[in-house]
Amino acid sequence: MSATRRWCALLVLTAGAMAGCTNSQQASDQPTVTPMGRAFVSTEVKGTAIPGGGPLTLRFQDGRVTANAGCNTATGPVTLDGNTLKVGELATTMMGCPGDVAGADGWVAGLLHSSPTWKLDGSDLTLTGNGNTVTMLDRKVAHPDKSLTGTPWIVDALVRNNGVERSQTLDEVRPTLTIAPDGNVSGSAGCNSMTGRAEITGSDISFHIATTKMMCDPQVMDVERAVLQALDGNVTATVDSNTLTLRNAGNGTGVNLRAE
Repeated sequence: MSATRRWCALLVLTAGAMAGCTNSQQASDQPTVTPMGRAFVSTEVKGTAIPGGGPLTLRFQDGRVTANAGCNTATGPVTLDGNTLKVGELATTMMGCPGDVAGADGWVAGLLHSSPTWKLDGSDLTLTGNGNTVTMLDRKVAHPDKSLTGTPWIVDALVRNNGVERSQTLDEVRPTLTIAPDGNVSGSAGCNSMTGRAEITGSDISFHIATTKMMCDPQVMDVERAVLQALDGNVTATVDSNTLTLRNAGNGTGVNLRAE
């Protein structure tokens, strides 16, 4: 082979090696482990404190992020661009929150819309943006899954009209639900006490509920009707950390509950 041809072959080989290094470097820029499919709760905030004290909870699922820091729940599309979170328009619940907690929603929006950087190290997620560094812990580590039975649950959101609703009335009346290991049900629907039975098969529950017959303020009775409608017949139950989700496929309603 002539000297000229040997130099050409060397140049082609070198160019190929450089391209391979570049592609490898580009691939390494995209983290292989991401927060998607997991939920986190804040343990420390450096910078501006969460109004009302928080904590901040974030859930990453199916290309969306859901956030709450003590007031309304916000959800929107999220893209993990390298180590940067890019969050689209957020839709929020519309509950009025008293005192300092009222500022929590703006704090959350400021953080998420600042294109914060993120770092995931095992169970620890760190977000840096809008002048804040937020340290978070995987919620299943911070709060392992509660037992469906034997745990006192408090309703903190209603699912109806294809939306999740929270209200001051709901927070004040605190509907409760406890399913004993033997299937006996007790609790409060908001105004009246509940008793009954729950037949559990895997994640499916068939409720048979009876209540007392008191009358309360219209707002309280509206909450009670929503709770009883969600518990009317067959529901699907999902426990995630210290939260319980009940969905009634028969009438499209449901309730979100948290462990007391």
